Amino acid sequence: MKDLSQALAEISAIRAQVARGTQFRGYGPASVAASGCLAWVVASVQWWWSKDPDGGAASFLAVWVTTAAICVVLSTLETIVRARRVHSEFAGEMIRSAVEQFLPAMMVGVLLTGVFLLAASTDLWMLPGLWEVIFSLGVFASCRFLPRQMFGVGLWYLGCGVTCLMVESGPRTLSPWEMGIPFGVGQLLVAAVLRYGFEESVEER
Repeated sequence: MKDLSQALAEISAIRAQVARGTQFRGYGPASVAASGCLAWVVASVQWWWSKDPDGGAASFLAVWVTTAAICVVLSTLETIVRARRVHSEFAGEMIRSAVEQFLPAMMVGVLLTGVFLLAASTDLWMLPGLWEVIFSLGVFASCRFLPRQMFGVGLWYLGCGVTCLMVESGPRTLSPWEMGIPFGVGQLLVAAVLRYGFEESVEER
């Protein structure tokens, strides 16, 4: 029984190692592109309807946190379906490996948002830029099992984050376009890389 348990543990370790060294094709360009379009729509609607020139910190955060949650759900559903189809028996290991790469950045973003809400409410104008910088770190961490063009997407998010922090350091306001433009363009770039960036085309696309 001990030998069987050891053998199963070794097989599991081998499968995990193979998953970490294999390009992950589970991310779906459709849901990612949809999230980019949603960012444009939400920014446009928020800009049009907002009567407060600063956008209102509470409503601003509520709108974008909800938008992010919707995008995560859509991406997760498509990722699970695609991974099971493309990676078959390795789907579970591949999904776990992908989550391990991006989850730290997501958790930092959530925790940092909580800290700002509780202890630095006057500096909430920094959140869009910081979110983009943190998102870029998640993209960079995931680059090793995605097409090499994804590195350029990481640079886009990093550049947008730094730019937002610099531009808003004067007025210190919250603009919907700080989210709409970086994530709208960025997610469409991600979708394009996922659709055309892999070295070999796969039938499941």
